[in-house]
Amino acid sequence: MDILHLVDRLEEVIKESTRLPFGGLRLVDERRIWPLIDQMRVSVPEEVRRAERVVRERERTMAQTQEEAERILALARSEAAQLVAEHSITRAAEERATAIRKQAELEAEKIRIGADEYAFEVLCNLEQELKRALTVIENGIRTIQAERERHETKRQP
Repeated sequence: MDILHLVDRLEEVIKESTRLPFGGLRLVDERRIWPLIDQMRVSVPEEVRRAERVVRERERTMAQTQEEAERILALARSEAAQLVAEHSITRAAEERATAIRKQAELEAEKIRIGADEYAFEVLCNLEQELKRALTVIENGIRTIQAERERHETKRQP
């Protein structure tokens, strides 16, 4: 289940709860809050697993990029070796091989940078979602604790 959906549901429960007069306190039905918190505990690890999948995908992409760069380099070397046999074209072959190598390295670097940026963005978004969820949870817990303390002081003579 999506963590943001659970946070929205928790927020709804709090908004629907009875507001106490003369303060910002509310009476929250624990029977409605605890299942949501339990679902959040289950959902957060799923978000982390999703982020780990993104990182693994990035690593796979980087490995594929490296393989492609090596293949292009091998192709460039092969072409260069064939051209060396033809003395009049040797210089042109070396230049071509260098250009292909540089192009392959540039493309590999662009792909690595793009994968890193994507992973960073996903992880930053996940961090923000988790911080927001944690803030909502902490606020809910503080509210419930304040209500418990208020009820306990009313019961004591």
